[in-house]
Amino acid sequence: MASILTHGIRNCPVNSAWVVKLAARSLTTTSHLQAQVQPKTKKTLAKPGVKNIVLVEGVRTPFLQSGTTYSDLMPHDLARAALQGLITKTGIPRTAVDYIVYGTVIQEVKTSNVAREAALGAGFSDRIPAHTVTMACISSNQAMTTAVGLIASGQCDTVVAGGVEFMSDVPIRHSRKMRKAMLSLNKAKTMGQKLALLGKIRPSYLAPELPAVAEFSTSETMGHSADRLAAAFGVSRWEQDEFALRSHTLAKKAEDAGLLSDVISFKVPGRETVSKDNGIRPSSIEQMSKLKPAFVKPHGTVTAANSSFLTDGASAVLIMSEEKALAMGYKPKAYLRDFVYVSQDPKDQLLLGPTYGTPKVLEKSGLTLADIDVFEFHEAFAGQIMANLKAMDSDWFAQTYMGRKSKVGAPSMEKFNTWGGSLSLGHPFGATGCRLVTTAAHRLMKEGGQYGLVAACAAGGQGHAMIVDVMQVQLTSPVESKHCEL
Repeated sequence: MASILTHGIRNCPVNSAWVVKLAARSLTTTSHLQAQVQPKTKKTLAKPGVKNIVLVEGVRTPFLQSGTTYSDLMPHDLARAALQGLITKTGIPRTAVDYIVYGTVIQEVKTSNVAREAALGAGFSDRIPAHTVTMACISSNQAMTTAVGLIASGQCDTVVAGGVEFMSDVPIRHSRKMRKAMLSLNKAKTMGQKLALLGKIRPSYLAPELPAVAEFSTSETMGHSADRLAAAFGVSRWEQDEFALRSHTLAKKAEDAGLLSDVISFKVPGRETVSKDNGIRPSSIEQMSKLKPAFVKPHGTVTAANSSFLTDGASAVLIMSEEKALAMGYKPKAYLRDFVYVSQDPKDQLLLGPTYGTPKVLEKSGLTLADIDVFEFHEAFAGQIMANLKAMDSDWFAQTYMGRKSKVGAPSMEKFNTWGGSLSLGHPFGATGCRLVTTAAHRLMKEGGQYGLVAACAAGGQGHAMIVDVMQVQLTSPVESKHCEL
């Protein structure tokens, strides 16, 4: 398929000037960073007989590059901090929560159900059920929609969803042969049996199995897939670096303006208190252009500068039925409306989840691309984002691969990830989804929009898209943010 894509998409009718202008337009459009604006009401997405489900609040620990300040912790420590931060910020009694669900990707074997361990550590009752889900980079998206399902079905009124990833200490295994030898040795009953088994161990058995961000079905790393996707869609190295620079610059502006209000301060035991993401580093095209390709060498275009970095972090959101939120005096941030999950070829279309998910969720909600005021897309790689934008703006791709009569269109860059994205803020695999939804709600509130569209790709060739709606959210003010500590 890659050769077909290269032929059909490399010259697809996407306005090439937008790449040059996108940074300038977004960086000079600062009015959206100012005072909160009342939304202009469009149509309602409420459905008769269906519960309104609301996002009351969302928080996250600072997202830090792996191997830095969080390096001596464990995943449940970060998840616990996020849960405690949510409790502190909302003031919700722990006993009012009916269920807790968390997403994660690379599990720590000692705390395989990290939702349960984090909940107990955060002081929740042992009577509150908790479970962990995994769906690659959309794991916390799955956690949130699981919460929506629990509430919509009447099983719960109040659910905490979240996600966590800890890349500073990933599991490293012995080789399979060594594991089998060790298990057999453990079962041996006599010294003779043990010595015989030890004699069979060869030096090659001692080579460890290191984890890799690779597809099991294709054995290809996601970086290689991103490089091939960028090549197929004709996305240049310069375009990718320009987009990555845009992400870092906008993230820095948002941070300096105090707009990243979902970030909670976290006192790391034995170390300093952290209150900011540490991966936001605006550079220059000249500096970025000096980096060598990270995956396809020597001619690839994906580098460390235009890829999201390995990140430690956790997030948590409070999701409730609207009726329950009102009864408890909360001012919800947004309604969580329609959502879809999509899946496609994990080899040639691994990272095209947003392209497939966006038109489906728009059709499901009865909206068009023009109705959306805020776009929050996961930025795994700059090349991945730009390939999606080109695919979304291609009639040929829609007709050839999606069975659609016409393209859905590319989002306006003035509405797209204007507070930065995963390239700059960081991407703890299991935690990013909650950040996307919370940021979409905050941007809508700040800019006076009504509808936000969240979309993300994930390993396995999967994806997610959701509509966030802030219409008529006019209740009492939420509790002020406070610091939280372990």
